[in-house]
Amino acid sequence: MFSLNKIKKSIVSTSVVALLGIMGLVDTATAADHNWRFGNLYGRGTAFGELYQNLGKGIEEKTGGKVKVQVLFSGEGVGTSGLLGAAKSGLITMAAPFQSMHAGELPAGVVEIGLPGGTDDTDKLYKLFHDQGFGDVLKKAYGSQGLVWLEPYIQPAVYIITKKPIKSVADFQGLKIRAPGAYGKFLRNLGASPVSLAWSEIYTSLATGVIDGSIGSNMIDHRDGNHVEVAKYMYRLPLAGAQVLPIVVNRSAWKKLTPELQEAVYSATQDHAKAQLVNSKKWEKEALDQMIAKGLKWSPAPSEADKAAWAKAGAGLWDEYSAKDKYSKQLVDILRKTQTK
Repeated sequence: MFSLNKIKKSIVSTSVVALLGIMGLVDTATAADHNWRFGNLYGRGTAFGELYQNLGKGIEEKTGGKVKVQVLFSGEGVGTSGLLGAAKSGLITMAAPFQSMHAGELPAGVVEIGLPGGTDDTDKLYKLFHDQGFGDVLKKAYGSQGLVWLEPYIQPAVYIITKKPIKSVADFQGLKIRAPGAYGKFLRNLGASPVSLAWSEIYTSLATGVIDGSIGSNMIDHRDGNHVEVAKYMYRLPLAGAQVLPIVVNRSAWKKLTPELQEAVYSATQDHAKAQLVNSKKWEKEALDQMIAKGLKWSPAPSEADKAAWAKAGAGLWDEYSAKDKYSKQLVDILRKTQTK
């Protein structure tokens, strides 16, 4: 039988071990000067998810570990439609949002990502954002939301995958298609019914008949989501030739960084933008080849009438989004002036 002294010694020893464990956790948690949470659009194990993971690592490396980044993948705490709000409130520190999911909060973001009819020339897009005023307007637009807009990144064309073949634009009539923002408005002009869903919900929604088709941010989205298992037809005309997406940071968290750390974080987003462009072009072809091997079929070549209907469906969106707010108007005015339409 244990004596009272032995029991006391046991209790003291256990308490010391527990205290040391807690101290170890505290040391780990406070090792960095700034602990950031970074929410993005993709799940773990996806091609783009890895690029966001690398962005987090790049920030840590360039800041010498003074900024620690916890990457939150799709479905890990903040849903796709909540990313912008979470970054504004400080629930997360940094976000890579899909602007079309936040059209009501930030209309200018829909113009930023690329309205139907915009250019697919990545050199022209880079010039538009860095030399022709787009970036200046967007810094103010996101700033009005309490966010700091960093280096944007470019992804390839947006295509629609469907469960049934689309032989002409008339076949879009009545289809339920996951297409948020301006993409949804475009398809509504063709008679479809747009639905707003997170990327992680597309596969199940296609499989269960909740939707008849979906856009992806690009071909890689469709590949990584295994969408071809439940929808085998791709329409040949892209909704947008390219997309430009932002990296944003909560302004209060940003102001806590020294100018040197701010420059280091911005530099990491520049590296991320380059990696996005180089890899997405390479992955787009790979993704298409892999999906074709799994049974993906292209729609027939569109007729001249189909092309005309396609162009008409997007024609009014520039005026519509120009009227949304002052930042959207400024962006559309720049588009018209620089003739990127």
